[in-house]
Amino acid sequence: MVGAPLFRDRVQAGKLLAKKLRAEGGGLAHPLVLALPRGGVPVAFEIARDLEGDLDILLVRKIGVPGEEELALGAIASGGVLVINEALAEQLKISAATIDMLTVREQGEIEHRELLYREGREPLTIANRAVILVDDGLATGATMLAAVRAVKRQNPKRVVIAVPVAPPAACGEFRHYVDEVVCLYTPEPFYAVGAWYQDFSQTSDHEVRELLGRAGREKVSTGR
Repeated sequence: MVGAPLFRDRVQAGKLLAKKLRAEGGGLAHPLVLALPRGGVPVAFEIARDLEGDLDILLVRKIGVPGEEELALGAIASGGVLVINEALAEQLKISAATIDMLTVREQGEIEHRELLYREGREPLTIANRAVILVDDGLATGATMLAAVRAVKRQNPKRVVIAVPVAPPAACGEFRHYVDEVVCLYTPEPFYAVGAWYQDFSQTSDHEVRELLGRAGREKVSTGR
């Protein structure tokens, strides 16, 4: 039986997470906050605003098992960074050709969404920045691992993962890959990310574009 929701919605989750990050400090003044769309964007917007950081997106697409798309075979991130669960692929006898086909399809979707969300804006520079990777929660961690690898290719000064909720094992595992992991809650049993939100309605493409635009306008108006 799932307990009471931990968060009203993603906005509240982002504000609580921002408060936790601010309290911990650790060289996170004016960070680059990278959201995993779509659900990570409302969370990341509140963090970027509170920490006076820059908001941008990092596109990651899950690669699902054919016929069981909810089962993650792996993930691909902007820049072509690919993470595949080799053990699962071998167990299910999924060929390299099939993996290539699925990867090409999801890469095409990433390119489409880059154009849709950025509206002509260039990606912000990652090199030598403190980067906070944000999603509305972790489940398997496949998409976040692809995001971490994509960011690390670009020589950031520091990488932090920040999520409102995740399984204890996922938070622990990611400590091997990044400088810091901030998980507000690690319930056990976990069930699913959406189980811990009162409102987990899907974030729309329009909302992603609006929040990215607002972040840019607010930065200009405050002179940051």
